Amino acid sequence: MIETRTPAERAYLVGLGLPRSRFDADDSLDELASLVETSDAVVVGRAVQQRRAPDPNTWVGKGKAAEVAAEASRLGADVIVADEELTPTQQRGLEEITGKRVVDRSAVILDIFARHALTKEGRVQVELAQLEYTLPRLRGMWRHLERPGGGIGTRGPGETQLESDRRVLERRLADLRARLDEVRKQRERGRRARGREGLYLAALVGYTNAGKSTLMNALSGAGVLVADQPFATLDPTTRRVALDGGTVILVSDTVGFVNKLPPTLVAAFRATLEELSDADLLVHVVDVGHPNLHERMSVVRETLGTLGLGERTVQVVFNKADVLRGAEGDALREALGAEFPDALFASATTREGVDALRARVAAHAASGWRRVRVTVPYRDGALVQRVRERGSLHGTAYGEAGIEIDADVPADLAAELSGKHVGAQRTRR
Repeated sequence: MIETRTPAERAYLVGLGLPRSRFDADDSLDELASLVETSDAVVVGRAVQQRRAPDPNTWVGKGKAAEVAAEASRLGADVIVADEELTPTQQRGLEEITGKRVVDRSAVILDIFARHALTKEGRVQVELAQLEYTLPRLRGMWRHLERPGGGIGTRGPGETQLESDRRVLERRLADLRARLDEVRKQRERGRRARGREGLYLAALVGYTNAGKSTLMNALSGAGVLVADQPFATLDPTTRRVALDGGTVILVSDTVGFVNKLPPTLVAAFRATLEELSDADLLVHVVDVGHPNLHERMSVVRETLGTLGLGERTVQVVFNKADVLRGAEGDALREALGAEFPDALFASATTREGVDALRARVAAHAASGWRRVRVTVPYRDGALVQRVRERGSLHGTAYGEAGIEIDADVPADLAAELSGKHVGAQRTRR
């Protein structure tokens, strides 16, 4: 049997150079090319138009749109990809001038999320974001449906097929929002249960493809999916990690951020990103070899701010440090070390800095601990194991009244031990 494969779409990229843009237009198009290739398309060409502001009707202006049309046709492009989220009017205007299908950066990102959503929850979130993106664009996408419906069940006083389709989507949106609300409640119940367990939570955050999942595996041996492409991780993965001394914490790997992330995606994935709200420490993983690392760090900080996490304790980790070679690499390491004196340099490939990161996370976890000397009745001996897991047990002795322990433990466990057991003495660390 002869296998046939649909040829990859040929994409022509278009960017807009605007004053005070965070990323240079060409650098932003490089990132867009990576996103397009992750969607299994082939980039055949690109163009940048410098403007003071986007054209409200065609985004790049009629003259540039005509140039794009000619070049895209010459290169045999199937689709034109704009490096911004277009309004429905701009998308229609470009399509009319170029005679080709036009998609924007948001549509590409949504497509990648749809491909990578593995769990039921992830698929619900992606579908919600896609429908919220699609709804205002119905008139342009389905213009051929703007006619009175015909047939049984389609007739109504003045109702068009487009209006009927819109109502179907709105009902579907309401259903998806209700399902996500239930997901949010389930996650809240799970967080409360985990809170009763009391383990310290460190969450890995960062720009997409910064190496969070690889670092997660190095820290925990979790076996998280690692792929050299944007948004390989959508669903958060949380693992228990035993640090030096036996202390157990939780480490969570989360979805990466990206410049110009569609607002619909941020809203849809808020239920997932709420996992970050319980994190005691945010580990900001940065690809140290990327030329736009400062801009990418700003994107992450701003996204965390929109999630109400701007004041959280953050540990910066410059990942992929094995690329820092020679005099140029040494100079960059020195400059970043001076700018971010508390940052760590790490490489999951060479394991440089992994032990230092584990030690630093342990230090953050222990920073709020209390020293306790208590006698635990033998009937509550399970508490001693909790002390071993959550704190640092310095010594035990077995007396007539129970197990005498000397330990540094988190504040909540210190209060529980001191309030319930005899012979309690507590000193602040």
